[in-house]
Amino acid sequence: MDKRVRQRYALGYIILALLLLILLVWNINAGSVNLSVSDVAKILLSHDNTSVKGHIVWDIRLPRILAAVILGGALAVSGFLLQTFFSNPIAGPFVLGISSGAKMIVALVMIATLSRGILINSAVMILAAFVGSMISMSLILLISQRVSSMSILIICGVMIGYICTAATEFVITFADDSNIVNLHNWSMGSFSGISWENIAVMTVMVILSMVFAFLLSKPMGAYQLGETYARNMGVNIKLLRMELILLSSILSACVTAFAGPISFVGIAVPHLIKSLFKTSKPIVMVPAGFLGGAVFCLLCDLIARCIFAPTELSISSVTAVFGAPVVIWIMLHRDRRR
Repeated sequence: MDKRVRQRYALGYIILALLLLILLVWNINAGSVNLSVSDVAKILLSHDNTSVKGHIVWDIRLPRILAAVILGGALAVSGFLLQTFFSNPIAGPFVLGISSGAKMIVALVMIATLSRGILINSAVMILAAFVGSMISMSLILLISQRVSSMSILIICGVMIGYICTAATEFVITFADDSNIVNLHNWSMGSFSGISWENIAVMTVMVILSMVFAFLLSKPMGAYQLGETYARNMGVNIKLLRMELILLSSILSACVTAFAGPISFVGIAVPHLIKSLFKTSKPIVMVPAGFLGGAVFCLLCDLIARCIFAPTELSISSVTAVFGAPVVIWIMLHRDRRR
């Protein structure tokens, strides 16, 4: 690696780190109740969570900010793993219907338990979302064996997403009124209502998945150069594909379980990071993609909370506004190169 490339990578990481720091400070200060930097510093240093401002910082804003960082990063890395697996820049958990499958099973579990007055914990939510993700992914893999065109596969993924969404809406129609409110708020996508217990669970899940994804950087790099090259380098293609499927499903399931389905982050962020770093090497993209996803979701959540405060927008509405143009640009750019 020459000096110029190292400098570009270092500059890219510095830019992402600075943006993350700025947005962390901005998010914790801004909202329907504006807090000064000095107020927040005093609250954090004194561990004050009994006053009104202390409650806002410690119990509402900090968990939400950490959730946006962790889940945003997880969603971006999940999208990169799927793009590597399918060798397609617009493959992502939302487009392929994986998030919708997770949403459908979680909704079924929530209705079945809430109607009986049973409260489910984070582990059950993640397991339900993972099952839904794997169902959608299995359908995508079956279709991929029958079609050779990636565009048709993407369309089939979108159709699977619509089917899962329709099934979810059908189930919600017959749920109790109180359950409908909870499901509707969750299904729109939001980082609100996150507890410190949720943060602990998602942190463990995402960190473990990120470590495994980073360890797969070398075989993924070989896989990007073609299956023949990867086999010649000693890569077990079937095992690698299974690992990519499992990791991407776990990451997207974790996001869906806690924040609901969030659109376009898994597609847009990896492409933006590739453009910033001028590379698609997994050893660079995995950590950089996580930082990029965190920055992107922090920005979108800030807009969702503050632009019409105290009314709050769903996070998917904001991510779609910023992410959809990136996807359109990718498609136009690919069409020009043909």
